[in-house]
Amino acid sequence: MKNKYNELIKGLTDREILFHLYMTQIILLVITIVLGFLLFDQFSFMKAIDFSDIRILLIGVPAGVAVVMLDILLMKWLPSSYYDDGGLNKRIFKNRSILHIAWIAAFVAISEELLFRGVIQTKVGLILASLIFAVIHYRYIFNWFLFTNIVVLSFFIGYMYEWSENLALTIVMHFTIDFLLGLYIKYRHSKEIVEQEGLFHE
Repeated sequence: MKNKYNELIKGLTDREILFHLYMTQIILLVITIVLGFLLFDQFSFMKAIDFSDIRILLIGVPAGVAVVMLDILLMKWLPSSYYDDGGLNKRIFKNRSILHIAWIAAFVAISEELLFRGVIQTKVGLILASLIFAVIHYRYIFNWFLFTNIVVLSFFIGYMYEWSENLALTIVMHFTIDFLLGLYIKYRHSKEIVEQEGLFHE
């Protein structure tokens, strides 16, 4: 199953991968709108968004940075197979501009936090919402470490929502994680190209 998934990823162009990424997020937004209409009175879960909350800068952003720093350290310490997602993240970010990476990170953070924290966690609780969030990230199911990683991260973000009662904080935290990891992937890829060219010219 994992091999079929990896072959599928390799067979897609970068443009097709981006298309699927955007379509997935649009579908999540549509589900959010439908469930928000059915389960909430006048989309009341949206009232939990407050971007004026100073805790966003004092806690949300630093928490996101801490997650990324820990992730980068683990990437350096652990075997590369632990972070093997079939190359999808690398394909998404390696050739993007900084602005495009920021846009992708914002789009993903908003669509996923509205649905998984704003709608699902509000209705079914932290544990179930976190597990659903992990399962939705289908590509990680084939790698026990990445799946464990995404479950723990989802619990952490979900806890931050429980604590702050502010979706804006988790949106910014989620954005910070995806944006910084996107930049890391982009510049690590650029460094690999430079090193390969250096070897080629020697």
